[in-house]
Order: sequence, then C-alpha cells, then structure tokens
Amino acid sequence: MQRELIRLDHVAKKFGALLVLDEIDLTIHENEFITLLGPSGCGKTTMLRIIGGFETPDEGRVLFEGNDITDLPPNRRAVNTVFQKYSLFSHMNVAENIAFGPKLQNKSADYIKDKVKYALKLVNLDGYEHHDVTKLSGGQQQRIAIARAIVNEPRVLLLDEPLSALDMKLRRAMRQELVRIKQEVGITFVFVTHDQEEALSMSDTVVVMNQGYIQQIGTPEQVYNEPENAFVADFIGDSNIIDGVMVRDKLVRILGIEYPCVDTGFGEECPVDVQIRPEDIVLDNPSEGALNGTVTKVVFKGMNYDITVTAGGFDWLVQSIVGREPGEQVSVHLDPYNIQIMNKPAYDDERAAQVK
Repeated sequence: MQRELIRLDHVAKKFGALLVLDEIDLTIHENEFITLLGPSGCGKTTMLRIIGGFETPDEGRVLFEGNDITDLPPNRRAVNTVFQKYSLFSHMNVAENIAFGPKLQNKSADYIKDKVKYALKLVNLDGYEHHDVTKLSGGQQQRIAIARAIVNEPRVLLLDEPLSALDMKLRRAMRQELVRIKQEVGITFVFVTHDQEEALSMSDTVVVMNQGYIQQIGTPEQVYNEPENAFVADFIGDSNIIDGVMVRDKLVRILGIEYPCVDTGFGEECPVDVQIRPEDIVLDNPSEGALNGTVTKVVFKGMNYDITVTAGGFDWLVQSIVGREPGEQVSVHLDPYNIQIMNKPAYDDERAAQVK
C-alpha cells in the first residue's frame, strides 16, 4: 500500500471575489507521478503553488507526512518547483545554474562537483558543464531546470506545464525523459498540464479539475474509459455525448432506440448522459443496424480517419482506419460494453461540482 506523503485538507483559495479552489481534498502518495489536469483557470496551478508554499490557502491545511506545513515558506519544504518559464540564470553557465542550490546550503566544493556531474548524467547532458544556458535549445534548458531542482534532493518535484514551450516532437520525447528521471530518482512528481495526452501517457494518477473543483481522480485508464461525468468525458479525448434515458438496468434508450448496455443502478426511465468514444463505433452497411445515417464529412488524420455521420438527428464522430465517402449511407453499430452511462447534471453548474 502506498504511503501518504502530502494531503490537502479542505483547501480553499480566493483571489478577490474569484473563488479559485473550493474545499479541495487530495492525497498524494510517496513515489507517485500525479498529474493535475484541466482547462486554463481551473485552479491547478494555484493548487501546485499552495503545495510549494508560494500561496497560502484561505481555508484548510497542507499536511506533509502528517505535519501541518500550511504556513511554512517554500525554502523550508522538501519540495522543489520547475516552472513553465525555466528561470535559468543567464549570467551563469550550466554547472553554476545547477550548483546554485547546494551553494546556498554551504555544501563543499567536492559535494557540489559530484552532484552537478550526477545531475547532468541523469538528464543526458554529460559534458555540458561550461555551456552558456542562453545558447541551449528549449529541451536542453528544460532538462537543466530539472537538474537544478533535483540536486537539492527534494522529496517532491512540482512541474508547472514545463513542456508547453516545446514543439510537439520534442514534447513527446521529453515525456519519456521525465518518466525515466522520476523512476531513477525515486521521488514524487506533481505535474500540471492542460494537455490530455501528456496526462494519460505519463501519470500514475490523474486529477481532472474544472472551475476550482476536482471532477475525478483515477488512473489514466479509469478517467478515459470510465468518466464520472460529461465534463470529464468531453475533456479527456474525443467523445460522443448524447442525451439518453436509462430504461432499466442494462438497457438505455438513445435517440429513440433501445440498446443493451452493462451499467446498472441508475433507476428506471431516468435521464442520463451517454458517452461513446469515436474509436468504439463500427460503421456497417445500412441494412445491418438499427440506426442508419449518412457520412457528411471525412478528414484524413494519418493514422486514421475522422468520419462524421449524421444519424438520428445527431452528428456522430467516428474514428476508423477505413475511410468512407461523403454521402455514403451507413449504419452506426454500438457494442454494449462501449456504451458508458453517466449521471446527468441536475442543474447547469453541476458539471463543476466536486466528485466526493
């Protein structure tokens, strides 16, 4: 069983009249790679800054191994932060940037030299000690920022969208590097991003946020395959989200047609949201399915086609390795195991309600 390292206990934060975090409860475990994921303005960076000691919550506590550190300054926490802007010192070379923290701690010259060498090897930049940081690439600067944080031997590394300035190919390479570094140093990573692919590909745990609330906490597989609500389903990847009625256990009505499903416990004749992922839809010949429609748009995406099918008054997004032609008649086939039933919000703002 993973050991609790950090706990946010009913943490709330306002900036003026704007409520940024509302009674957040979150447990972060030792050695975990946990990602705070959500759209801009959802509160994820504020939560990271509260963990790091750069912001103080208006309500609630921050606990580290059971000890209250809510009012502890950043330099007294076993935490280091890598910001979106790496904030490297332009007047220092690579080694001097990495050695900055240990020098402040009055470490010996031999200790600092060994630590710098270890950190550069860890981030695959051996031999870069005397390089000018302003002449490094974005990916190299990011790795120097991580090395500078790691030499301080933090228990937790906080990363605030550190890949956002990189191009897509480099971002994907750096994701693998971050996972490797985390595994080698054996510390807890708390990563902030609005990029769903980053969150799903790197994390042990994903915390989906919106409007200052936690929407869902789970593994990447759980938040993708079993979203708690329509916000999570829509934010994590592509989705078809449709109004439905749960006729009874294991039977749902979608666009006037009853489909078997595997979900239970929603009641009878109960309005629900229905999610079907585009890759889970199979297109058949018109005579082979209950829901017939017309292909209205086809976009080639390299690995697959994005196909829009208008059927039952709804525009279905279908992802397939087999292309279709606009105007082609098809039927939409839904497998019971790929129909995800979710509670429908009782009021307009309920999508932002925290999942307890």
